[in-house]
Formats: sequence, C-alpha cells, structure tokens
Amino acid sequence: MMRVDSGQEMPAKSDAAQGKLRRTAEDFTSVALNELLKPIFDTADMSDGLIGGGAAEQAFKPMMVAEIAKNIARNGGLGLAEPVLQQMLRLQEARK
Repeated sequence: MMRVDSGQEMPAKSDAAQGKLRRTAEDFTSVALNELLKPIFDTADMSDGLIGGGAAEQAFKPMMVAEIAKNIARNGGLGLAEPVLQQMLRLQEARK
C-alpha cells in the first residue's frame, strides 16, 4: 500500500506506472512554468545577450524558455509535481 497526503491508503503502482505518472506530473509543472516564464522573457531586452535580438531571438527564445522551464521542473520546480501526482493517483483509484 502507498500512503498519500490525504492520509488514505492506496495500492502501490508498478515502478514503471509510477515513473510514467511522475513524468506526466513533471511535464505538467514544466508547462505551467513555461507559461509563467514567457512574460518575463517577452519583456526582457536581450539584444545585448547571447542571442542578440532580431530574427534569431524570435526563433529561439520560445525554445530556450521551454528548456529553462523543463530544467526547473526536473529539479523540484514550484512543488506542483507531487500534488498533481497525488491527485492523478486518487483519480485513477476512484475509477476502479
């Protein structure tokens, strides 16, 4: 049995299934962080930075922001992944 934050017991999922759910929760966190970071990078003047503005900046900035968001999510993010994972487990258990 696996214990969740609500205090209720849930059957343990296989390692592969739990790994897939955890990756999905991290992906959700990454998408949320990407949306939070976009306005920051949209308003930042990066013309003197590595990309240097212009067409290259417009093309590569969204990819750079997405990778930054993925990196933050992989390293703990905002703490969203764990509650999202717990909710996904609850929803799956409720379907049974």
